[in-house]
Amino acid sequence: MRPAPPSPLDAFIPAFDARERYAVTVRAPAHRVYEAAKAFDMQSILLVRMIFTLRAKVMRATPVARTARGFMEEMRSLGWGCLAERPGELFVAGATCQPWLADVTFTPVAPGRFREFAEPGVVKIAWTIECRPDGPERTLLVTETRVAATDQASRERFLRYWRWARMGIIPIRWFLLPGIRKRAEVEHRRLRT
Repeated sequence: MRPAPPSPLDAFIPAFDARERYAVTVRAPAHRVYEAAKAFDMQSILLVRMIFTLRAKVMRATPVARTARGFMEEMRSLGWGCLAERPGELFVAGATCQPWLADVTFTPVAPGRFREFAEPGVVKIAWTIECRPDGPERTLLVTETRVAATDQASRERFLRYWRWARMGIIPIRWFLLPGIRKRAEVEHRRLRT
């Protein structure tokens, strides 16, 4: 078994307060998997919609009208900034926020400032969509998320929030990757015939 390559997040959040990483094998070329991930509407999955609805109710968040759109477009519309991209292979997004608030605002930070960003009162979050070729028609689809607080008070608030919120956030990844895999494999079969 080959060792995992270094994480693209090492350049942005080398030390972190929370980290989640998931991977699935997809029977399709990397560029096709990347396009499927880019276009995938994550709230097309009923259980993902239910998790978002539950969080909003528990936190008493302001209802927000949502337009169905591709994953990366939706993330950017929410305030996530692109930290790095290699089309067909890798997308790295990042933002600062206070996830413990009911109505979370994501604020992008320029890639060159992200690693050193330390304004107090927030956490920095960065995540990836990685499509690693594993043969001509196999891809390892990976997502990794890292969170780092900018000060001790924010760390304590985040960790209190994370104790319960991770029960919804982690399953979103569990549903998202298989959804992308299915879409990529169906599209790949369609285009081969």
